[in-house]
Amino acid sequence: MNDPVELVPLFVVFNNTHYKKILELLDKNWMTRTELCDVVGTEYVRDGLLLLRKGNLIEEKWRMPEPGKKPEKEYKANYCKFRANFQCNFSDLGDLLSIAFTNQDDLRMKGDSVEAEISRGNTSISDIARKFGVSPMFIKGIAKRIPHLDVKGQGLVVLDE
Repeated sequence: MNDPVELVPLFVVFNNTHYKKILELLDKNWMTRTELCDVVGTEYVRDGLLLLRKGNLIEEKWRMPEPGKKPEKEYKANYCKFRANFQCNFSDLGDLLSIAFTNQDDLRMKGDSVEAEISRGNTSISDIARKFGVSPMFIKGIAKRIPHLDVKGQGLVVLDE
C-alpha cells in the first residue's frame, strides 16, 4: 500500500463481519458472486466486492461455464499480508480514520453532497474539497468509503458494476 487513502476500504472491510467473511472466503478459493451470496447473503456481496476491488484486495477472471450457460466472473483475494509504505500528517490520518469508522447516517450526508457535485459535472477533488472547506484527502476518503465512487487521478468517478 502506497497511499494512505487505501486504508479506508481496508478498515471498512475489517469493521464489517459480512465483508470480512467475503475476504476470508476469497482468500481460500475462487468464488462467483452467486456462490458468495449463498454463503454471506445477497445484501452484502455487491458492496463488499466493490470495496474489496477499490482496495485492490481482489482479482477477478471469467469462469468457463458449462455448455449452454453464461460465463460468470469469479473472484479471489490478492494478498494475505499487509505492508504499507506511505507518510501522511496526523490531520489527514484522523480524517481517514473518522471516515472509515463513522456511522452510515453521517457518511450518507457527506456522500450525498459529494455525489451532488459530481452530478453537476464537478469531478475535481481539489474543487470539491475547496467548496466544502475540507482537505482533498478527506474527499478521497469519502470516495473510497462509498462503494460506487472512486478516485481516478485528480478526479472522482462513479463506478459501474
